[in-house]
Amino acid sequence: MIAGARLCGPLNGSARPPTLFVHGVGSTAAIWDYQLDHFGADRLCAAVELRGNGTLKPDPDPLAIDRRAYAQDVLAVADALEANRFVLVGCSLGGVVAFELWRRSPERVAAMVLIGAFARYPDGERYADEICAQAREMGDMRAFGELRAAKLGLPPARLRETIEQYGCKSVECFLASTRATWTGDYVDLLSTIDVPVLVAHGEHDSVAPLERSQEIASGIRGARLVSLPDAGHVVNADAPARFNAMLEEFLADSR
Repeated sequence: MIAGARLCGPLNGSARPPTLFVHGVGSTAAIWDYQLDHFGADRLCAAVELRGNGTLKPDPDPLAIDRRAYAQDVLAVADALEANRFVLVGCSLGGVVAFELWRRSPERVAAMVLIGAFARYPDGERYADEICAQAREMGDMRAFGELRAAKLGLPPARLRETIEQYGCKSVECFLASTRATWTGDYVDLLSTIDVPVLVAHGEHDSVAPLERSQEIASGIRGARLVSLPDAGHVVNADAPARFNAMLEEFLADSR
């Protein structure tokens, strides 16, 4: 067991780089359980639990939550696994963290899978302000999760787990995470990314519309864009079987 990560798979004996999964601002590492169950039989995987997301107590100082700190959380897990390089699979905020890692430590990243991601969110400061104002007004993350979940294009079966994952966070840490999620700008970084990249978009994703994924795919040479039908913002949990098959193919090709 490594602090800050849910692990699965063999710790020794594989020449393949491990796969690190990074969740979004409204999720926890548990959102990757479908992937850990599928890939953990023969591949070392770790779902990183970013600081301030509720499952690791006590909560950190919200001032210690930003994009750079999140990149450090991922590197800490990679270092604990003695992994010089890793495949980074990030959803939403996890995609932002992938870009921040590339900016700071590109030599560590062997490949990227970006789900519901964006290199720059349109009017991100205003969007973050709106989300923060709603969270403050409600003053309760479970109630806020119910409001937010209704906007994510979720299959009905996913509503409860989404609300539960919102509910374990503190308001102040969520506010800091929200700022980190929506206010970055990595558009100029895209052309420097020279590892295999898969961009996945959910057909019903109203949070990060298709244009955001298209911007990423067109900015990274050789990136592949796939849109999954009947899925929302969190494709890996909304359509796990189809996502796992797509990821399995990408990992095989990336070798």
